Amino acid sequence: MEINEPMDAFVRLLSHVRQTTERSGEIYAELAKFAETPEIKETLEARAFAKTSELAKVDEAFRLIGKTPVKLSGEIKDTFLEDFRREVAEFKGPVVKKVFVLAKAIHLAHWRAGEWMALVAAADFTGNYGVGALLETCLADELAFAERTRRALRGLAEAKRAANA
Repeated sequence: MEINEPMDAFVRLLSHVRQTTERSGEIYAELAKFAETPEIKETLEARAFAKTSELAKVDEAFRLIGKTPVKLSGEIKDTFLEDFRREVAEFKGPVVKKVFVLAKAIHLAHWRAGEWMALVAAADFTGNYGVGALLETCLADELAFAERTRRALRGLAEAKRAANA
């Protein structure tokens, strides 16, 4: 399908984000399975749950612009999850496994933040400023989660440093 109009590009980007939002919930739930502590597991499960509100916002954006999602392949997220499963099996120690799970959660959050940034810009480019404002709340949630996860990872590092002191 040839795309020549800004709105068609925006619909494609919005469709992509909708699809990745659906898959991200599954990925965070999968990461939670490998969390070694209840706190990390609870945080990742909460993030998976939060994806339902993001999905509702994306669906509202489609309603506001009067369009429906287009079908896309989901191979990137599948590859992310397959790689994670293969790599996490190599980590045997509970602390290094925690670090790896948190690092992957941050990786995913920043990846998603980039998608939201591009989508908000595309919404503004097509003159859909209200839709951009709606989607920007998803960006804020993603950045807040990335920061929260970074603090958890930092806490692990500080605990390790204190144990060695």
